[in-house]
Formats: sequence, C-alpha cells, structure tokens
Amino acid sequence: MLKDEIDSLTPSRDFSRRGFVQTAVGSGFAAAVLPVTAQTITTDGAGLEAGSVSIAVGDFQMPAYRAAPAGGKNLPVVLVACEIFGVHEHIADVCRRLARQGYLAIAPELFARHGNAGAYTDIPKLISEVVGKASDAQVNGDLDATVAWAAAHGGDTARLAITGFCWGGRTTWSYAAHNPKLSAAVAWYGPVARSYHAGDSTVIDRAARIKAPVLGLYGAADGGIPVDTLTQLEGALKAAGNSRCEIVVYPDTPHAFFADYRPSYRKAAADDGWARCLAWFRKNGVV
Repeated sequence: MLKDEIDSLTPSRDFSRRGFVQTAVGSGFAAAVLPVTAQTITTDGAGLEAGSVSIAVGDFQMPAYRAAPAGGKNLPVVLVACEIFGVHEHIADVCRRLARQGYLAIAPELFARHGNAGAYTDIPKLISEVVGKASDAQVNGDLDATVAWAAAHGGDTARLAITGFCWGGRTTWSYAAHNPKLSAAVAWYGPVARSYHAGDSTVIDRAARIKAPVLGLYGAADGGIPVDTLTQLEGALKAAGNSRCEIVVYPDTPHAFFADYRPSYRKAAADDGWARCLAWFRKNGVV
C-alpha cells in the first residue's frame, strides 16, 4: 500500500460537485479521485490541436493524449508521465498548459495493457492489478514509441523532455537513465528508493546511468518519500560525476502538491515548481 497516495486523497476541505468520471483517455477524472476540488484548473483547447491519438508499439495500439499549437511544426517535445490514475483530465490539462508554451506534449496511457486505471476506487487493488504490472522495460519501450510518434507528427525530438508526477515522477527518472538522447527532465515527487514492479531496480540504483539534467521537485512533508532518500540520490549522482541534476524540497509540503484537483494541492509550491519546470526546459535547450 502506498501511504503517500492514500493520504493525499484524504479530504481536508470541502469538495465541489464536479464529479464526472473518466470515460476516455484524457477526459473526465479517475474514479479514485472523485469528487474533485473547487480549485481544479481547466485550460481550454482554443488555438490548440488537442485530443486522443493512437501510438503503435509493435502490434499494440497504445492510446495517448496530445496537445500542440494548431498548425505547429518542428515543435519541441515533452512527454508527460501520468500518476497511478492513468491519463485522466488533470494530465490532459497539463498537456494543454505545455502546448500553450509552444510544446508538443504527449501523455501515453502506459497502463493500457493491464486495465483501466481510471476505473478503480481501491488504490491498493489498483496498484496490485494494474500499476504493479507495468515494468520499467515496458514503460521505457512505450515512451520510445511515443518519441517516434512525435517525430512523425510535427515534433523535433532533438529537443526532447519528459515530466511526470508520483509514479510518473519515478518514470521520469527511469527514462532519464534509459534514453541518452533526452535533453531535460522534471520529476515531480517521484519515489527514488522503491519500485512499483517486482524486479525493477530503484532510481538510486540506476543513478550512474542518468546523464540528462533532471530537476526533482519534492515536498518535505511527503510521508512516502523520506527526504533522506533524496539525499542518498544526490550522493549517488555526485559519485557518478553527474552535476547536472538538481533537487528542490519545499518545506511543510505534502505529496501531490501540484495536483490542483485534490486536497493535497499547495498553490505556492505548485506555481513555483511550474515556473522552475519551464525554466529548466529553456535552460537545457527544450524551447
């Protein structure tokens, strides 16, 4: 059981009545997070090409959500790795926010082979039946296929970044260890000392393989990601000669502080993290 995910879903304020369930990739919200809070941010799609697409991974057609400036060509590419809830409305909205910054943003449904993550209300069951079956090897292969799709659909994959949240934050670190051509990465509160799939190594274990500049954004009050594990990762990166990564820890801040549709949202940390994320991409040539 992942205490950080369960705790971050415990209501601490009144919810709105916006309780529509996810029915397709990028639409609605996952059942486990309903009802969403009144502060939920919605970014409209005016001036964007946004919606569901299908990405070939061998014989498998993987659903994904993509957003980009309408008519854009040779756009810098940002992969968006979802939380354990799959590609629901919040992840789609993050893609639209990135598209408004000039990016081709793509969020592949990395759990699609194993079930509908958005339909679960029991988080331990979701993790055991769906999330825990998505190995790093599968996920990294799916992300490679997403990069190839982007290159064929208006993206300049020489300017390639990835960002992700919780499970997707760990996936961000993992993909940075996998793809040497990655330009930049921003990992939001991704665990670094544990894995979700049995047999996968931790981010700390793979630190020596990480060559890309990765910005890690974390909360000091995240009960599932002890700050000392971040210190261990920093030490492992330093020992491997990687001076291009940076970890920011926000004081008194919980897990999932960027998730504006949940009671864990902390606007000040979320806004600062978003500004740092965009600046990190620019600094590393993903612009």
